[in-house]
Amino acid sequence: MKQGSLLKALACAAFLATLAATPAIAKDTKDAPKQEALYPNATRAEPKLDPIDKKEADSLNQGLQAAQDNDDAKAQQLLQPIADGSKSKYAQALATQALANIKYNGGDKKGGIELLKKSLDSNALPNDTYFQLQFNLAQYYAGDEQYPQAQQTLQQWRDQGKKDTAEAHGLEGMIDYRMEKYPEAIAAINKAKTMTDKPNPQWDQILLASYSETGQTDQVSKLASDQLAKNPGDATALRNASAVLLQQQKYPEAIKLLEQARSNGTLNDETDWQNLAKSYMLLAQDGTDAKGNGAKAIAVVEDGMSKGKMQKSAENYKLQGDAAILGENEAGSVQYYQKAEPLSKDGEVGLAMARVQLQQNQYSAAKKSVTAAIAKGVKHKGSAYMVLAESERGLKNKPAAVAAMKQAAQDPETASKANAWLKQAAAK
Repeated sequence: MKQGSLLKALACAAFLATLAATPAIAKDTKDAPKQEALYPNATRAEPKLDPIDKKEADSLNQGLQAAQDNDDAKAQQLLQPIADGSKSKYAQALATQALANIKYNGGDKKGGIELLKKSLDSNALPNDTYFQLQFNLAQYYAGDEQYPQAQQTLQQWRDQGKKDTAEAHGLEGMIDYRMEKYPEAIAAINKAKTMTDKPNPQWDQILLASYSETGQTDQVSKLASDQLAKNPGDATALRNASAVLLQQQKYPEAIKLLEQARSNGTLNDETDWQNLAKSYMLLAQDGTDAKGNGAKAIAVVEDGMSKGKMQKSAENYKLQGDAAILGENEAGSVQYYQKAEPLSKDGEVGLAMARVQLQQNQYSAAKKSVTAAIAKGVKHKGSAYMVLAESERGLKNKPAAVAAMKQAAQDPETASKANAWLKQAAAK
């Protein structure tokens, strides 16, 4: 089990979730009451806004409101004609940025980027709107995994808008992280957290993963512990803390944490239940009370299923089968593999079961299991055919065993062993 990748997966999910938020749609503010400028020190010369006739202004504002309300069909109907043919560059730019938002959130990220750039390049928007949309463009690029462009756009926003915010440093940290610039990501996120009393909880996900990538295990442990202490019932904080302990191979500590959550009823996510079972399995694998910890892993899955926290799935039944093997109960593992196999999409479970049956000298059962597994599809065909060959040999069917081993010899992974077996068999 690759626990080192868990923090990275959590951070990536957090990053994408942060960018999934719909940026605000700029409204027609030409006739709105004068408010304090959001970018008073901007270097960009603010353009004079083109006039919009009353009928078109009504359609524009209705369209912008429809876009804000996620009524895409109505927004498209009202805004597309304005974006395509208005005499006012200002009206065109406002309509185009709203259509960009619709495209982006509808899954056409590149189309959304193209339209948002078109709105900005028109140079028809007031500074407050222009820089708001420029920041949104940086988010768009990041959401489309165009990280250098996102970074460049964010820097332009800073240089031209002469503004700095916690949100900007948070975005910068996320971009740095995805570009594998981990020290820079740490610096940006820590800066963001100093600039607000309400930090985005997703920032700590990036910080945790960045500390982990740079080998700062003490910082990882401290941050994860602080998160959990502040939010003892929070599933994300629990998963972060347990992931850190597992990554550091502190299995008893991870078990203690997860068992405490199980006992007080806050262990609700299936992934956390699986991690608890896997923690016991890792202890068994290390040779610490293999039988006892293997049995505990099985019991965790049974408890999770009975409480509806874990699905009766191929993955979870296989988890029990694997735990039984680690717990030195190979015969018992078959019952779990038998439950998993019909639910499995491939033949991997059947192959695992065939290996156990072969070790138990159950040659007929092993042959049946591995034959079905090959038909269902396995990742390593050579290994499967070697199991089939040994099953046939146990059944004293030498021609069938040779035929299966010849199949194994065609796989580069098993060719050497298979050919050696065939050479030995031919000499007898």
